[in-house]
Amino acid sequence: MKHMKLGSKPDVFQTEGSNIRFVATELATDIVISIGDVKFYLHKFPLLSKSSRLQRLVASSNEESDDEVNISDIPGGSSAFEICAKFCYGMIVTLNAYNVLAARCAAEYLEMFETIDKGNLIYKIDVFLTSSIFRTWKDSIIVLQSTKSLLPWSENLKVINHCIDSIASKASIDPSEVEWSYTYNRKKLQSENGVDSHWNGVRMQQMVPKDWWVEDLSELEMDLYKRVLLTIKAKGRTPAVVIGEALRVYAFRRLFGSLEDAVSNGIDCTKRRAVLESIVFLLPTEKGSVSCGFLLKLLNAACLLESGESYRDNLVKRIGTQLDGASVPDLLIPATSAENGVYNVDVIMAIVEQFMSHHSDNGKMTFQDDDEIVEVEKFASVSSTSKLAVAKLIDEYLGEIAKDPNLPVLKFIALAEMVSASSRQMHDELYHAIDMYLKEHPSLSKSEKKRLCGLMDCKKLSQEACMHAVQNERLPLRVVVQVLFFEQVRASDASARSDSGADLSSAVHSLLPRENGNSYGSSRSMRLANNCGGSERSSTSSDINKNGEDKSTTTGKAKVMLMPKMLSKLWSGKAHVGENSSSDTSESPGSANPEEVKSTPSRNTRQSTS
Repeated sequence: MKHMKLGSKPDVFQTEGSNIRFVATELATDIVISIGDVKFYLHKFPLLSKSSRLQRLVASSNEESDDEVNISDIPGGSSAFEICAKFCYGMIVTLNAYNVLAARCAAEYLEMFETIDKGNLIYKIDVFLTSSIFRTWKDSIIVLQSTKSLLPWSENLKVINHCIDSIASKASIDPSEVEWSYTYNRKKLQSENGVDSHWNGVRMQQMVPKDWWVEDLSELEMDLYKRVLLTIKAKGRTPAVVIGEALRVYAFRRLFGSLEDAVSNGIDCTKRRAVLESIVFLLPTEKGSVSCGFLLKLLNAACLLESGESYRDNLVKRIGTQLDGASVPDLLIPATSAENGVYNVDVIMAIVEQFMSHHSDNGKMTFQDDDEIVEVEKFASVSSTSKLAVAKLIDEYLGEIAKDPNLPVLKFIALAEMVSASSRQMHDELYHAIDMYLKEHPSLSKSEKKRLCGLMDCKKLSQEACMHAVQNERLPLRVVVQVLFFEQVRASDASARSDSGADLSSAVHSLLPRENGNSYGSSRSMRLANNCGGSERSSTSSDINKNGEDKSTTTGKAKVMLMPKMLSKLWSGKAHVGENSSSDTSESPGSANPEEVKSTPSRNTRQSTS
């Protein structure tokens, strides 16, 4: 830290009690300076020789026969006046970044100009500010922090503007030219950026990161921070991603910490709301300059603080353009009220809508120029990748919010349907979300279960998901049959391609009776196989074996023939039951209570025909 010593005489200011200051000399004091509760017992001559204001005040006090002068409105208070008084006496006084501005404002108040005395205090302080303080990174920040308590003097003296310009200029230079100390605790070293800091056994000098300045500036209050950052942006030499990192560091330091506790405890959050709105205002417009996760944290804070709709809409639009960069924990924004459920699903739906709108026109623009056509195709490819990522993200998010007992099924379905079918290459995550919702909402009607399960395409389930689905007692029987059918089709296609009579896939094979009469799988799948296909399997196997065919080949063919016969019986039998059932029952026969499925033989017979 830079400092400047003024004067040469020893400091003989003394204190009596907490409110009395005096100069220990043989000469009797002849003037009392009052500043609030503090009184200074001093001498007129050294003070009046340096201060025009005191000259006028003393002259007016003499007319009233009063030796006391009140200057309680002096900027910086008694401590700043004491510096000025010591300077007048020629005593040693040390100026530094912490006290220089208060002394400068007090000297301005006392009118300690060059016209009164050559080399007066204002001149000396201005030289110190220009030659030292404004040229030093951390000193400029310290002085800028002290300006708030000295308004409007610090603003009128242009000290704030000088500090801001000095700080912004240093933050905008090439990092390779940074030669001063700065605070950096995020450990972004060369080795972390893929550059080894050692070469041939000799340690190389660490490179200065581009965002070296962001932590030091986070010490500033938002009003000053905003002015500094706007000046940095105006200079146009700092990348948008660095501006975004600066805002992220500031938000974590000044906004996010204990925010939820403050809101829940009813603490006044006016200051935090102002910080949030300023950060949103300062966000760079360039895509990718801030992460999607950071934007979602800001949106969460905006919802908690009940910021204006314009700020929330701004964040929703920005997040919608880069939703593919989010993670599920980022999307779990709490609901503002317990009546609305655990999570704020509405705001996520608004974000997904923005994302789909942003990507809806991709691939439709055509240009004659070959180079431009290539660019459009490349952009469309990126868009397709983004849609796939967002589809997976939303399916995983659905799996989390499905645990909310207050989440309406229509809202769950609406969010799931916002993702286009072509964006879901696999439906495993969607199946998991549907299964979780069924588990947490056992009171769903048959029609609701039917519509919920209609979101899922059984053809896009993996073998592992199929194995789980056919044993899942929560799924309607119709869905289980569909899973079995499409798994059988998949196995048949694989068998045809290999021309080797390959066995049925392991997922379905595990659910069918063994050759020795033993079976395995869920109770539902065992009953499906035994009731619908047992006789056909036995007769088929015996007939084939009578013809002397190879046992392994005939077994594979029998398995391939089993499912079409079983499904034929299932669907043909539905016509007989349909007369005594409602439309929901006939189309979703497995949506009844799972306990009933495990009960009686008559129920087993109904399953095979419903």
